[in-house]
Amino acid sequence: MKLTSRTRWLLASPLLLLLLAVLGYVAAGPFLAIHSIRDLVARGQTQELWRFVDFDSLRESVRPQLQQKIAQSILARTGNTQSARNVGEVTVMLAKPAIDAMTSPQGFAVLLQGSSLARSTPISTSGKPPPNDPLKTAVTHFESTSLLTATVQNAEGQPVIFEFHRHGLAWKLDGLRLPL
Repeated sequence: MKLTSRTRWLLASPLLLLLLAVLGYVAAGPFLAIHSIRDLVARGQTQELWRFVDFDSLRESVRPQLQQKIAQSILARTGNTQSARNVGEVTVMLAKPAIDAMTSPQGFAVLLQGSSLARSTPISTSGKPPPNDPLKTAVTHFESTSLLTATVQNAEGQPVIFEFHRHGLAWKLDGLRLPL
């Protein structure tokens, strides 16, 4: 049986449409994850954040950054007279509770709703400030086909970068770059 070009096109078009749909879903995935995180935080359903946030990876991403920040602060106050081992032990002791609190579903929701990230919306006419939603105005950028970053400003105007990685067809927040 000889296939005409029209027949080949009719056979190939569903496959092309399926491929385009999958590619569109993958490209839209991080934006769907951002929207879902915003929606869950706004509704107070922090127990469902695990679907869009990999808290273990987030904790491992934040841990060295926060420990470095604490160590630098200790050394700046005490000078370089302290041994690296002593500073390291104190840093781990101080950082662990903060990291655990910040990278829990409730702590992450507080981070997004709190004042540590800059408010981008003015106070409403009722005089009551609207809930903080920094991811609404985040500047997004694909760094690769499996990494999207969403940058927001903290209260001091420094960038805080949320990293969304692709895992198969799903996207999850699993990294955070803190200003140091």
